[in-house]
Amino acid sequence: MRRSSGAEVRSLRPLVRWAKASTKRRLGRECGENGFKMMWPVVGLSVAVGGALGAFLYYACTVPSSQILGPALVRGPAEGRRIALTFDDGPLSPFTEQVLDILRERRVPATFFVCGKNVERFPEILRRIHEEGHGLGNHTYSHPFLFSCSRAQMATQIDRTPAAIEKFTGYRPGLFRPPYGIRWFGIFGLLRERGMQMVQWSATGFDWKLGTEDIVREALKGIQPGAVILLHDGVGPARPARMDRSATIRALPAIIDAARNAGLTFVKVQDFLPVA
Repeated sequence: MRRSSGAEVRSLRPLVRWAKASTKRRLGRECGENGFKMMWPVVGLSVAVGGALGAFLYYACTVPSSQILGPALVRGPAEGRRIALTFDDGPLSPFTEQVLDILRERRVPATFFVCGKNVERFPEILRRIHEEGHGLGNHTYSHPFLFSCSRAQMATQIDRTPAAIEKFTGYRPGLFRPPYGIRWFGIFGLLRERGMQMVQWSATGFDWKLGTEDIVREALKGIQPGAVILLHDGVGPARPARMDRSATIRALPAIIDAARNAGLTFVKVQDFLPVA
């Protein structure tokens, strides 16, 4: 057998290098394809778990009727055909005063969940709420998203408002409604430490985004015995000059009259709680 010359061997080296590189590329594609195929179940499981966790947190933290993170009053008992009218984010002039005028004219009690910052701006309106026999509740000091707050910050938000209310009325409320209805981890422990009760709602007029007729229609959809109705007389984080609650003012008489025509009686939300 003839032995290959050195020149022949050197001439074959590019071919050998190409063959080695081609083999590496093929093996790499096969490993990559196999690895990618093996990753699909992991990726799919991660997406499913992440989606389920997101849905769980959304329900637990934002849906008013959820009791997952802790107990909240959402509606009262159906017996007695009573309903409770509640207002958030005030006091704010002139809208809270206009609400109070309508309530006084129609002899309707209500509960106002106030922001401490607005209490300090309009203490005389707060006094009128209290003196005319309406209920008061805590809606934090400056209306933040609670999930952006540390536990210490949540505690400060909770504590500053009752202190302001007590300063101007001598009354310290035991009810709390979180801004936007959003609950977050740690909030219920803080409320328990203070002996406070969370209150949500079962019906709303969506009056932060709708006009008068739509507010009436949406509010009446959820009105039934035991309903807790959410409306707004003020605004939390924005300055008062930037907010207009006229649509709510115009809708309120129609909501009251329709509920009474249905045989329902208005009470303060406090009347839905067990007597201590």
